[in-house]
Amino acid sequence: FLRMTRWRFLLPLLTLAACRSNPHDNAPGSPPKNEIPASVQELYKQVNANPDSAGLRLQLVDALDSAGAGPQAMVQMDSLIRKDSLNYGLWFRKALLQRDAKDTTGALHSFRNAIHIYPAADAQLAAADLLAGKKDATALLLTKQVAEQRIGREYTAHCDFINGIYYARTGQTKKALESFNACIYNDFNYAEAYMEKGFIYYQAKQYKEAVQVFQTLVKIRNTYADGFYWLGKCYETMGDKAAAIPNYQRALTLDPGIKEAAAALQRLGAG
Repeated sequence: FLRMTRWRFLLPLLTLAACRSNPHDNAPGSPPKNEIPASVQELYKQVNANPDSAGLRLQLVDALDSAGAGPQAMVQMDSLIRKDSLNYGLWFRKALLQRDAKDTTGALHSFRNAIHIYPAADAQLAAADLLAGKKDATALLLTKQVAEQRIGREYTAHCDFINGIYYARTGQTKKALESFNACIYNDFNYAEAYMEKGFIYYQAKQYKEAVQVFQTLVKIRNTYADGFYWLGKCYETMGDKAAAIPNYQRALTLDPGIKEAAAALQRLGAG
């Protein structure tokens, strides 16, 4: 059980040429009218009335994505890409949709297309993040290319974090810790790097070290529920029930969706 929210890249501005579309492009995959919000239905009408408007179609993509209608959003993205297949922003947006849908293979394909058109750092890092999780060393090549651009400490921190993920997933603990420490050096508030460090120590049964990491995290991010949960988990594993309970309670207050924290409190007789 590793609760964690990865960093997200900002969606770049899409440089769109006018996309001439057949009105019938809207039909495939469109959900039944009674299953989508009225606002989305209205966008469908606007797109049908203005099939050449890439802006409207992108609004529909975002609305469908927000409504949980991923396949329908993908239909709209494919319609845009058919008319403008050399648009970096469209391929990047499609890759994000695929990534969020857990279609890693499709996302990597779309990221590669985006990078081929324009090797932007965001696309390279997003692809590297997926590759690192798959234990693919290509992730290190991509982060190296981005780091060499010297864009700024924020991007350097992202590179170090992704490197750490690759090393952690491939069992290279020392290199993983070095990478996460480098990430934190460049961005002291990089919560996910603290989480990964804590996981490494916890899995190695170095609970005191894990506690120190999670304590630092909740000091700098006192609304970070996962940090409190894992702090409680460490204390419970160490047999310190009195210290575990308030951290589980704090985690559950910040995020009632952490069912593991509720279960832990029940287990400790504090539920």
